[in-house]
Amino acid sequence: MASSVSSPLVFSVKRCDPEFVRPAKPTPCEVKQLSDIDDQEGLRFQIPIIMFFPSNPLMKGKDPVKVIRKGLGNALVYYYPFAGRLIEGENRKLMVDCTGKGVLFIEADADTTLENLGDAILPICPCFEELLYDVPGSGEILGSPLILIQVTRMRCGGFIFALRLNHTMSDAFGLIQFLNAISDMTKGLSAPSLLPIWKRELLNARNPPQITRMHYEFEEVTGTLMPMDENNLVHRSFFFGPKEIRALRNRLPSSMGACSTFEILMACVWKCRTIAFAVDPNEVVRFSCLINIRGKHGFDLPPGYYGNAFVYPTSITKAGMLCTYPLEYAIRLLKKAKAEMSNEYVKSVADLMVIKGRPSFTQPGNLIISNITHVGFGEVDFGWGKPVYGGVAKALPIISSCMQYKNSKGQEGNVIPICLPPLVMDRFEHEVKRMTKEVESIRFITSML
Repeated sequence: MASSVSSPLVFSVKRCDPEFVRPAKPTPCEVKQLSDIDDQEGLRFQIPIIMFFPSNPLMKGKDPVKVIRKGLGNALVYYYPFAGRLIEGENRKLMVDCTGKGVLFIEADADTTLENLGDAILPICPCFEELLYDVPGSGEILGSPLILIQVTRMRCGGFIFALRLNHTMSDAFGLIQFLNAISDMTKGLSAPSLLPIWKRELLNARNPPQITRMHYEFEEVTGTLMPMDENNLVHRSFFFGPKEIRALRNRLPSSMGACSTFEILMACVWKCRTIAFAVDPNEVVRFSCLINIRGKHGFDLPPGYYGNAFVYPTSITKAGMLCTYPLEYAIRLLKKAKAEMSNEYVKSVADLMVIKGRPSFTQPGNLIISNITHVGFGEVDFGWGKPVYGGVAKALPIISSCMQYKNSKGQEGNVIPICLPPLVMDRFEHEVKRMTKEVESIRFITSML
């Protein structure tokens, strides 16, 4: 089991003053409402993304900063709401004031190379704060730039593309759609290959709203696992390669049936994290699994929709049962929760937001992990080719993501960044190593009895 701890690697970054990049042509001045899925309290935060691009001899003499800045301005003509600012209306309803003020853009240079960074590019990268500078006064949800981008050139000819997004505007799929539009513009296209569609009303509450499903993800609860002190957290990324996945699968009985790699990894992380926290056995813990509704049967979201289009059905159980029962117990809980997802479930979530004042997701005893392995962060190409890593830049206390990654040894697998208090992190790493240690297959043992 490999983990990437916070690296002692240090390098210097020289930044230019932040500037605003506005749409390259005039855009409509209007106010556009977000959906009732978009503006829930749990999405009112900034999400950081980072990508590391190697040098490309074919692009010699071209400056990624200038290329991306120009492509961004052209893309904003079509995605002009991103150049606006959020305002709040009655019942905390969020709207975009399409002012055309622009997104923040920072040009920078780093005294390092991609080879020197190695696997340290995994979350959280050394000097991350220098690679995505938090411009003072820019991080508010209301009235601030909706996107901040920093492009940092490296000595080797490669560059780092870092971005901060106001999550109420888009989910990972919507962001990738925007980044691909920038990519299209850098390659000389006159318009994005996939035109954006707003239509946020498609995910609004019904009239009258009515909660028709049980939503454990929004329960108001108390417990010993209260919000963690963000000033006392350790960040590490855990890499699960073929060996680790095989070890986890070997823990499952033949009666388990088909399981996705994501389901197995989520069950492992949820179980190990709960053990690491030494939770009271009778306390209820939960796992919220993000499910995107794009392309799902029964949903009418058109191609080009770039708003938040996911819900997170939640598994609940007593901590003692999760910690002591086999891994298959956690997997079956996850499968049961995922099976709750339906058109009616999504409508019930939107209605709940309106009825209950757009609450946040449950925090005590909860863990939320998003599967972005197939979103497309590793496919974004501004002309220099694909990034060697693309995805979230760091985990949040109860929120993380699962991403694809090929490590420095050439092994392909999944990486999950985690942040925990120091002692809890040590116990968590110990449990993950124990769980992913290769053992005789349970299937083999069963067949011999």
